[in-house]
Amino acid sequence: MARRMPVIERVFGLAEDLLRTASPYGAERTLAELLASRFDRNEVREVLRAGDSLCVVPRPLRAGVPRIVLAGHLDTVPELTPNPVRRDGERLFGTGASDMKGALAVIVDALERAVREAPRHDLVGVLYAREEGPFEASGLPEILAVAGERVLDASLAILMEPTDGRIELGCMGAAQARVVFEGKRAHAARPWQGVNALHAAGPLLARLKSRAPREVVIGGLPWREVVSATTVAFRGALNVVPDRCELGLNLRFAPGRTRDDVVRELEELVAGEAEVAIESLWPAGCVVTGHPLVAELRAACGGAAVSSKQAWTDVGRLSELGVPAVNWGPGAVSQAHQAGEWIELRAIAEASRALGSWLWPE
Repeated sequence: MARRMPVIERVFGLAEDLLRTASPYGAERTLAELLASRFDRNEVREVLRAGDSLCVVPRPLRAGVPRIVLAGHLDTVPELTPNPVRRDGERLFGTGASDMKGALAVIVDALERAVREAPRHDLVGVLYAREEGPFEASGLPEILAVAGERVLDASLAILMEPTDGRIELGCMGAAQARVVFEGKRAHAARPWQGVNALHAAGPLLARLKSRAPREVVIGGLPWREVVSATTVAFRGALNVVPDRCELGLNLRFAPGRTRDDVVRELEELVAGEAEVAIESLWPAGCVVTGHPLVAELRAACGGAAVSSKQAWTDVGRLSELGVPAVNWGPGAVSQAHQAGEWIELRAIAEASRALGSWLWPE
């Protein structure tokens, strides 16, 4: 144990350095350039760049050798309140500590180790910008277009988002829809002369309120499909019966469902009472139950718990491209996007040691 402590301390120090380099959504350039320079100094074989995203190949890729992609996003949400970088007891504080600069430190350290020592499986790193925003704005598609087969031919991709050390298979898909109710404008003193579009939305809102989550089992794991009204907009004023009301609906659906399935469900829910338009659809992630490399990772983690991902991650995007992928990372789910965000130093150490024992077995 004592022999490994300097290595773990190095990862802690790297995490602190990453936290001190602010990289809120859309402002990742400084961090991307810092890492690109670092990889160059450490004689990484290849660093590809697309905007503020990087693909890192530490040594030549070998034919017939399984390839592992370690992926994580460079950006954080904007700082909510001052949260200076510091160690306090067994925790490391700073904006993005759990989501996901603690994991980034683990990824960077593993990639640099691969330059010095050939890992059991080949490694590729993907460090990308603009994850904490709209699906369409992510930097991941840009770097995947540049990286090509380096990533798309991977045997397994590991998205190191915070999972509290669990291995989370697949991910929920998400659809954002706009539902438009039309009415007729009238003075609020004489509402019978119009048709209140806000009131027209009432039956749908009542159905949503009474709708229970739909429980499904895929790959032996439970999933909960839900739909919620998340926004409302109307055309009117305090003394006007509105003639138009728009609801934003957010549907979370389990793996295996198609766009047509999603459209059909939303149309059935609205029941012809309004116009429905899908504004964005984020694909669900495939559940890679029984994947031998996932079994290896789980063993290296000491038999980590396996669960479904009741949220969306880029496992969905990678699955759509045919890359098997899972979620696994040291961050605390409860700390993501929180004021005063922290990560347990123990969690960083355990993730680093698990990767080390898996990829560089003694």
